[in-house]
Amino acid sequence: MDAIGASKLGSALAKCTNLSKLILDISNNKISDQGTSDLGFALANCTNLSSLKLDLNNNQISDLGASNLGSALANCTHLSNLKLTFHNNKIGDQGASNLGSALANCINLSKLTLDLDYNKIGEQGALDLGSGLANCINLSNLALDLDYNEICDQGASNLGYALANCTNLTNLTLDLSRNQISDQGASVLSSALTNCTNFSILTLNLSANSFNESQQLKVKSQCLKSKRLVVLKIYFQL
Repeated sequence: MDAIGASKLGSALAKCTNLSKLILDISNNKISDQGTSDLGFALANCTNLSSLKLDLNNNQISDLGASNLGSALANCTHLSNLKLTFHNNKIGDQGASNLGSALANCINLSKLTLDLDYNKIGEQGALDLGSGLANCINLSNLALDLDYNEICDQGASNLGYALANCTNLTNLTLDLSRNQISDQGASVLSSALTNCTNFSILTLNLSANSFNESQQLKVKSQCLKSKRLVVLKIYFQL
């Protein structure tokens, strides 16, 4: 499927005005920014959507497509359960930033899975994405996959500070494996996350970064300071 096919698909879905739940897998195609944008604008007409799972893995989507899709979905104000997967596209800082800002308008979101692994997101994108998600005031369950991007210590730290403002989060899965994070970034990240006082489940993947054994223990001990934490899983090796 190319951009024209995605546009036609979106146009057809836009007529389903009473649609409340949608699962759409259009991964492994040749969908570019134009097709993604058109699909998003069409879905914005599905104002009754409460649950959406949209798989756009392995396409040709860059900042513009991700931004426009996010802006369009912000009109779906009834969304409470959203899963967006962008594995192996071309999304950088601007796309991640705009996506975060747009999702902040989905005020009823309680469960979000956002897969942005194998893209080109760096420091600013990580910060802005986290800051945007912090405005999703009803968000209680978040799975954020930023595996294999371009995030260094500052990006990991800023992401931690931003997510610490998600005051209603009870379940967080955060994958930052295969980036360029050292012990400093991991330490600040884990310390910041302890400010999420409602955590009961925390899964943190820091595999294939740069930590020795003592640094790993430090990260674990900091995470254990979360008073309501029941389940903690931290991975340092793939």
